[in-house]
Amino acid sequence: MPHEVRAVVAAKRGAPVDLQTILVPDPGPGEVLVSVQACGVCHTDLHYRDGAINDAFPFLLGHEAAGTVDAVGPGVTDLAPGDYVVLAWRAPCGNCRSCRRGRPWYCFDSRNATQPMTLLDSTPLTPALGIGAFAEKTLVAAGQAVKVDPAARPEAAGLIGCGVMAGYGAAVHTGGVGSGDTVAVIGCGGVGNAAIAGASIAGARRVIAIDLDDGKLDAAERFGATDTVNSRGTDPVEAVRSLTGGHGADVVIDAVGRPETYRQGFYMRDLAGTLVQVGVPDPEMKIELPLIDLFARGGALKSSWYGDCLPRRDFPVLIDLFLRGKLDLERFVSETVTLDGLEAAFAKMRRGEVLRSVVSL
Repeated sequence: MPHEVRAVVAAKRGAPVDLQTILVPDPGPGEVLVSVQACGVCHTDLHYRDGAINDAFPFLLGHEAAGTVDAVGPGVTDLAPGDYVVLAWRAPCGNCRSCRRGRPWYCFDSRNATQPMTLLDSTPLTPALGIGAFAEKTLVAAGQAVKVDPAARPEAAGLIGCGVMAGYGAAVHTGGVGSGDTVAVIGCGGVGNAAIAGASIAGARRVIAIDLDDGKLDAAERFGATDTVNSRGTDPVEAVRSLTGGHGADVVIDAVGRPETYRQGFYMRDLAGTLVQVGVPDPEMKIELPLIDLFARGGALKSSWYGDCLPRRDFPVLIDLFLRGKLDLERFVSETVTLDGLEAAFAKMRRGEVLRSVVSL
């Protein structure tokens, strides 16, 4: 029997979201029903609301969540009611060409629930990133629900479901930051600070934080930045070179995703250095670089999809780092709000006033 629950729905492009009652079915084969306890407010949710992802309205927003398993469908053997989980928006299928080649973090056929969640009039909802967690309950594929240590409170734990994992993984997995490396991170929001934390944990000897806001730069130091650069009045390329003996950084992470920041990142690398883009650009943006510079500077230009993570491998590791005091997830939580406070949280996010607002249910 379907469950009637409260949820945040984006009905039309650019319109304010609504708190509505929706229908969530019992889990079918390979699915699990999850009672959501907390869900972070991510820029991707705002992109969905504004129609920047696609036009598959109405959307059920929310994807950065933790909660408990209510029920499991047929064939689910590794989860049980009561399990504490963080939700992942990628669940490798194990069968696509990428999974078969041993690169499941690029899975091209990630699993999602097959049954739709709907409005009361049976209109199907499109769940954000296949999750839809600004809701009292949500339905996901079993592979999207990752068991973690319940000692981590949901407001903190849920953040590894998207932003923290993306930033941490951009540094550790995609960028391959290792002991003694120099690292520059452009943009000190939630993802950027997670990259700073990841680089610090991985043993980088110098982590340079770059932003336009002194408050964000102060926060970046608390996540492990050794140096800060306010690029509003300083050329960040020259600043990074000055801080690295004139050479540039071994790894640069663009957590903004704009042509100007990508260009800065390209030139603030050391020769043969790595540039990782994890900030999501607008689809209309373009970048132009001299081909001779691409050839002469060498190195690697990479995009980081979800931090190149494997949720079942990496989520428990990040929770363990948190519980051991190595990764301060609590510091990412700027405020907690209720389901009806989402529009105000979006406004604060647009103004750059928060690292993460978290909806607590």
